[in-house]
Amino acid sequence: MSHIHIPDGVLPLWIILLGWAITGVALFYVSRQYVGQELTRRLPLVGVMAALMVVVQSIAILPIGYHFNLTVLTSIILGPGLAPIAVFLVNLILALFGHGGITVVGLNTFVLGTEMVLGYHLFRGLRTALGRWLGIGLSAGVATMVSLMTGSLLMIGIVALSAVNPGWQTPHAPERLILPSPTVGEPLVIDLPRTEDRETGNLVAVQRFALLVVILGLVGWPIEAVITGLIARYIYSVGPDLLEAAGSKREQRSSEKAIRRGRRKH
Repeated sequence: MSHIHIPDGVLPLWIILLGWAITGVALFYVSRQYVGQELTRRLPLVGVMAALMVVVQSIAILPIGYHFNLTVLTSIILGPGLAPIAVFLVNLILALFGHGGITVVGLNTFVLGTEMVLGYHLFRGLRTALGRWLGIGLSAGVATMVSLMTGSLLMIGIVALSAVNPGWQTPHAPERLILPSPTVGEPLVIDLPRTEDRETGNLVAVQRFALLVVILGLVGWPIEAVITGLIARYIYSVGPDLLEAAGSKREQRSSEKAIRRGRRKH
């Protein structure tokens, strides 16, 4: 849901370049954390999770048009280092399919990558601090809910910061729209806000856009949180090492007690 579905040529150049710069630096940093056998061993899993995200993000839930991200589940499995690499590949593939423009791949990677890193650390923190009361599923669900809310707010902030009216298909919209009549007769003419009113109109449009995102999110966020929790709990029951392999050695040692408690509980 926090994927920015904006075609090329709409957002200002400076915010597009900023998104690519942040993404480039982040990918360079995380790619340096994995070398040699560790990267080779986990690379197939990156491909599997990326393919799963492509499929899931290409399917909209009717009638609300919401689609799942699976960002938190991916980060729990891959870790905060490899997960952003996977989501960059996903955004690039979706852009080639017309699911947003090529120019917003950097911004989409930044937004979804933020969800991933936040969700991973929330999940780990909940498992370590509250493992006695929260199971794997509930920890993953809470982390997903908070991360999706944060990602959606970040997306709204980017749209507001760009000063582009979400209702316009181009930042240089005409003063009026002339639509052909569905029957024989005069065309339908719609007067658009005047240029001097565009700034106020943009503010109203962003507010409506934000309200729509939040309303849809309040329906979709809990559903994805439940699905992520159930999947995480199932994976933990059949192969707990898959969830623990993404953490660092220090994180694994600090969560050993929580892991043992979780196994007894489940």
